[in-house]
Amino acid sequence: MSHKVYLFGEMTTDSQTPIHVIGGGLAGSEAAWQIAKCDIPVVLHEMRSVRTTDAHQTDGLAELVCSNSFRSDDANHNAVGLLHDEMRRLGSLIFECADANRVPAGSALAVDREGFSVAVQQAIEGNSLITIAREEITEIQPEEWGSTIIATGPLTSPDLSAAIINLTGDESLAFFDAIAPIVYKDSIDFDKAWYQSRYDKGDGADYINCPLNADQYDTFIQDLIEGEKVSFHEWEENTPYFEGCLPIEVMAERGPKTLSYGPMKPVGLTNPHDPEHKPAAIVQLRQDNALGTLYNIVGFQTKLTYGEQRRVFQKIPGLEKAEFARLGGLHRNTFINGPKLLSPTLALKAHSKVRFAGQITGCEGYVESTSIGLLAGRFAAFEQLGRDYPLPPAETALGALLSHITGGADASTYQPMNINFGLFPPIDRPLIDENGKKIKRLKGRDLKLAMSQRGREKMSDWIAQATYP
Repeated sequence: MSHKVYLFGEMTTDSQTPIHVIGGGLAGSEAAWQIAKCDIPVVLHEMRSVRTTDAHQTDGLAELVCSNSFRSDDANHNAVGLLHDEMRRLGSLIFECADANRVPAGSALAVDREGFSVAVQQAIEGNSLITIAREEITEIQPEEWGSTIIATGPLTSPDLSAAIINLTGDESLAFFDAIAPIVYKDSIDFDKAWYQSRYDKGDGADYINCPLNADQYDTFIQDLIEGEKVSFHEWEENTPYFEGCLPIEVMAERGPKTLSYGPMKPVGLTNPHDPEHKPAAIVQLRQDNALGTLYNIVGFQTKLTYGEQRRVFQKIPGLEKAEFARLGGLHRNTFINGPKLLSPTLALKAHSKVRFAGQITGCEGYVESTSIGLLAGRFAAFEQLGRDYPLPPAETALGALLSHITGGADASTYQPMNINFGLFPPIDRPLIDENGKKIKRLKGRDLKLAMSQRGREKMSDWIAQATYP
């Protein structure tokens, strides 16, 4: 059976051969949704609950295993916020579900993780073109399946990892991602803690803050360094961490002031219990569910053992009687050398019917993973319909990220990367200020605003020619 669809005013025919997507995380779910939007059937393979992972708690699609935050929602001055805007404009399922399950987080987009996952799964299950196959895939079959997208993310199983290595002829790299603990709000002592967002952003009270004086901070740093850590398997010992998600004790080992200039910086906050004295450091907790009953400790990814986590974290003022809904942990993160292996449309250069999407490509973060899933789905769908899907402009967040992981980065030193304005091409046209004078050099927020405005203009032009029927 075949059917007809209209693309750009022309008609083409599709044989109804399904596209296979391996992995039901953010990228895989988004890819499957985008393919189905083009009226092409999809088989979405997910190994949970047949096989679990060290980090997942459920078998739900698009489960968030680390933070519940999609980071900044500022589309004017933040590259990830601009990517948020682009994904919404492109009809992302993940962002539709994220917006519907949003919880307070200042200027960031954070979600009720359970409600979010349920919403994604219900949408996927309710789409008649998507079949969910609960099974572990241990080998890749492009000849039998045809078009295939691998979106297994940082928790790719050992057997599938071996199959990828066999297919690519190039060993995948790996590092550790660390998970932050989650605390029950009603176990926090508000005689010591208080609500406030840094610089009163957002609603001004989206975070819970716990202050440490100099002695408490010094003790905390010492405890982190000396505390018992999770031991590594022999094959894991030389695996590097991703710099954007370092365990808190690794940061502590880099110097006693590292944390007070990082996730525990005391700036932009005033302790109402003791306004005359500035804390040496402040621990922040961010709402983790819609009910407001759970809060995760911001930046506290850790490899401390469970017993040490309780001992060390319960020394923090306000958390002395903290009860943990989940303690922190580690999981292994696997990714391929995208610049070496992938074409501009995310297909393997040596096997054009096999595409990669999400964190396994070397992009880092929920938003980045989702966006690459969206592109992989559209590339595969349009290819099956006999049409080329135009590449997003490099001046957009989507285009900048795609360019980086498919050739813009140095293959010899390739490491996971979040979206940032450093991946965008520089502003190359003269800029005029509000008084009609030429601006010699933009800096700071002005430069970010200009790059965001340029990106939105380019995105508008691209959407006009890169739409589904």
